[in-house]
Amino acid sequence: MRYFNVIYGLLFAYTVAALVFWGLSLNRQSKVIYDLELIHLRTTIDSVRHPAEFARQAELSAAKRERRKKQYIGEGSTFLLVILIGGAIVYSSFRRSLGLSRQQNNFMLSVTHELKSPIAAMKLNLQTLERYQLDEEKKTVLIDKCIKESNRLNDLCNNMLLASQMEGRQYKATRERFSFTDLVTGTMKEYVQRYPGRFEVDIAEEENPVIGDQLMLQMAVSNLIENALKYSPAESLITVQLFSKNKHTCLQIKDEGMGIPDAEKHKIFRKFYRLGNENTRKTKGTGLGLYLTLRIVQQHGGKIGVKDNTPTGSVFELSLPLT
Repeated sequence: MRYFNVIYGLLFAYTVAALVFWGLSLNRQSKVIYDLELIHLRTTIDSVRHPAEFARQAELSAAKRERRKKQYIGEGSTFLLVILIGGAIVYSSFRRSLGLSRQQNNFMLSVTHELKSPIAAMKLNLQTLERYQLDEEKKTVLIDKCIKESNRLNDLCNNMLLASQMEGRQYKATRERFSFTDLVTGTMKEYVQRYPGRFEVDIAEEENPVIGDQLMLQMAVSNLIENALKYSPAESLITVQLFSKNKHTCLQIKDEGMGIPDAEKHKIFRKFYRLGNENTRKTKGTGLGLYLTLRIVQQHGGKIGVKDNTPTGSVFELSLPLT
């Protein structure tokens, strides 16, 4: 990127310098034309006998020179403006393409890890069940682990498929009326069972009816919860609150993790974007969860944002209009 910036700067400076050089050259040629016109005027009109005619012709030559000067300035400014706009478009497109390529590379690295990790875990558990005579309790534990890893793979595949369908405008969301309270309650029951002691749940008793795609909104809620689990310590508490406010149902998920820098808050919802570098990052993920959550919420006419938690961590708030 540094070499591109240097080359781009040199080309831009050369173009501007060449434009200024040709502008000065045209201005000098205009002056030469003006001087030749005055010489020709002196040979054709006697300035002593016909001073008025001579002055009039001289003024016409001066006016022509001024028009040529304005023409050169106008055309040069227009050309320079076109160069500036074109250069800005090329530069921004290249940077965007480079950033997308870097994010896609991170995505491929993370997807490879995300696929290999649960597959390896399931293979090890199944090999253990095959090779050893275990009691029923240990078998149940290993089977439960295999189910969890298969759920991870299923969630990953769903996210990737949905992202592809959304990008290609192929996914058609259903429109049905349902209780958002029931959706969040059912989702939290599963997570409370899988992660005992990790969640503090405060769900209002009202129904909070919304209209939309129940499957997609459940995926959005799960993505937010998974995000809180990934980026907070293993023994920390995650608070989930559901309440209504200003004709909207609001879901808040608070974690006690490392938090998100202010400069990164507007970037985390981008496709493939993840904090840090894939080679040094410790948390799992593909950079699709928050991107899909944003798209789903926007499709349902809602909003999602993130702010700092006190004393540490982040607070994600999702709001949807009530029917």
